[in-house]
Amino acid sequence: MAILEFKSLSIFLMITITYLASAESARFDITNKCSYTVWAAAVPGGGRQLNSGETWGIDVAAGTAGARIWARTNCNFDGSGHGHCQTGDCGGVLQCTAYGTPPNTLAEFALNQYNNLDFFDISLVDGFNVPMEFSPTSNGCTRAISCTADINGQCPSALKTDGGCNNPCTVFKTDQYCCNSGSCGPTDYSKFFKDRCPDAYSYPKDDATSTFTCPGGTNYKVVFCP
Repeated sequence: MAILEFKSLSIFLMITITYLASAESARFDITNKCSYTVWAAAVPGGGRQLNSGETWGIDVAAGTAGARIWARTNCNFDGSGHGHCQTGDCGGVLQCTAYGTPPNTLAEFALNQYNNLDFFDISLVDGFNVPMEFSPTSNGCTRAISCTADINGQCPSALKTDGGCNNPCTVFKTDQYCCNSGSCGPTDYSKFFKDRCPDAYSYPKDDATSTFTCPGGTNYKVVFCP
């Protein structure tokens, strides 16, 4: 029995490895259409300064989960790639290996997951700093999502911060807003975000109206200030 189980496991691993090797990586084209410079960040992927009108392309391996793309603003880096950003800073380095510091508008995705689907969303759970569009560009998948409202200009005073608008969890750190217990619901603050950006996550349990799918192998674009 042990030998049969070992052979079954070996066959499963071979199939898994073969699938991952044959699955193509996804291409993400990240474009800055803002009138100002942003420092694009991607985990995985690193980071790059994008002047207005510039595009940065990255390839992300099939099977990647927990990935994020975002814009950092008002950054200063030295020649070795060390410095600081007003919003979205990822440990003071140009080449991000960790997530950014709120507030930052997030493009989130997981590739080739359940039923070989990609799952993608725009999240305001870490607040908002730069308007964003996130859309597929291949595979016949056409569902573009965006968050382009003037959230920074309309931000409630309790959530205002330099360069952006905080999510209430960042400010108040209570279960009501952070959903640590898993039983939270919408609040007046989350509704502020949802009313202006109905495609986007407004609080951690906002799954039903905020997660979108495409077939695995789809390519995407992320546009800042679309």
